[in-house]
Amino acid sequence: MKRVLFIFLNMIAATAYCQGPPISCETPVMLGLEGNGIRTFGKFIKKEHSNVYIQPIGIPYNVTTKFQIGSIIPYKRVRLAEEVTNSGIADVTIFAKYQLFKKDMTAKTFRVLVKVKQTLPTGTQVSSNRYNTYFGLVIGRVASTIGTYGDVGFIYNSEQASDKIAYNFSLGIPLLKPQYPQKQINVFLEFNGNYLIDNKANTLFFSPGFQFIPGRRVLFETSFQKPIVEDESSLNKTKYRMIVGTRFLIN
Repeated sequence: MKRVLFIFLNMIAATAYCQGPPISCETPVMLGLEGNGIRTFGKFIKKEHSNVYIQPIGIPYNVTTKFQIGSIIPYKRVRLAEEVTNSGIADVTIFAKYQLFKKDMTAKTFRVLVKVKQTLPTGTQVSSNRYNTYFGLVIGRVASTIGTYGDVGFIYNSEQASDKIAYNFSLGIPLLKPQYPQKQINVFLEFNGNYLIDNKANTLFFSPGFQFIPGRRVLFETSFQKPIVEDESSLNKTKYRMIVGTRFLIN
């Protein structure tokens, strides 16, 4: 009887988590569409004096249920106002996540993770030419009715770039009732910001998004990001950013 109850509660929990990971905020859930899989998306950035297109491929791998490693390999294309275009493979990032705390309840879960990222100056024409190290904390509460996510981290930059504090918040709202097999449509209201420590300047984006999960192994998502607080010292401000992407679960 206990085994039957355990399986039943796990099915309820799996249905709740089908809400899907946030689009532009870290997720504390290591399994499902953030487990052993592939994520890719096109990110278009419209600036005052340039246009940027980035197509990263992220490959996460769950070593255990508490420990995840992965890499991100981006293609980047930069077009300046003078019609000069540079493109190629940009700097590669490797990362690791470790789950510090987990509390699963009926149709909801609360989790806390620590994340470390290292970006290497491996790119050519579109390389930043510096090392970038990130240490952060990821917190999330996922339920069948709503999901709340947040992350905050410190970014150390080598060379002359300012160090940063990056922070994100996401609110996920499912539009369909929980069901099994998994099928879900979600709306996300997200905020993405960073604070330049040396310049004492803050930039904050409001990022509404839409997500469709037709089954357990695939997910489609899009997000429109508009700055609501800008770094006044920037010489090439961002007008908006657009993300369209997908995620595949391998196993």
